[in-house]
Amino acid sequence: MTTADSKAFVAALARQSTATVHEALGKKGALPSGIKPVAKGMTLCGPAFTVNSPPMDNLNMHDALAQAKPGDVLVVTVSGHYEAGYWGEIMAVAAQSRGIAGLVIDGCVRDSRELARMNFPVFSRGLCIRGTTKHGGGILAAPLAIGDVVISQGDMILGDDDGVIVVAPQDFATIVEKSEKRVAAKDKIMARLRAGETTLDIYKF
Repeated sequence: MTTADSKAFVAALARQSTATVHEALGKKGALPSGIKPVAKGMTLCGPAFTVNSPPMDNLNMHDALAQAKPGDVLVVTVSGHYEAGYWGEIMAVAAQSRGIAGLVIDGCVRDSRELARMNFPVFSRGLCIRGTTKHGGGILAAPLAIGDVVISQGDMILGDDDGVIVVAPQDFATIVEKSEKRVAAKDKIMARLRAGETTLDIYKF
């Protein structure tokens, strides 16, 4: 995929909702429901830059900030240790200045008020004020698992108020068309409902 094609694909995918894409993918790719935007209305879409981080440490997240490309979404696991704020305002400013599209972390963050004011998209397990160490370790740009979804470098990440969905490269060619067809079909159903039909009539339950 050329750079221009990649940008066009990101723009087209970003117009879809996570729920629509999840259905279009055959009900796969959804990250755990506990991972939500830190402020309502945040959205993100872009290729994953994966970060496997050790517990209570965020040094390799700083490394990722230096290595990720504009438009990338940092996707981070923290070895299951949620009682730390791995990301905050300073890192968000650094990411925003480098054109990084957002953060998805299977862990907690802090400075939520500042993140909301900046409108830098952060999707996390929750909030925690405890700080982290800077000992290092972990791995960048390697596959990782969040819930039952394995995410690889370059997978497409889409996030909105409902959650986060992961689209693998083998689905890039068809997912936008499938999603648009679902939206069109839904619009027809909504018209029938407004005309007085019931869901039992339409779906033949």
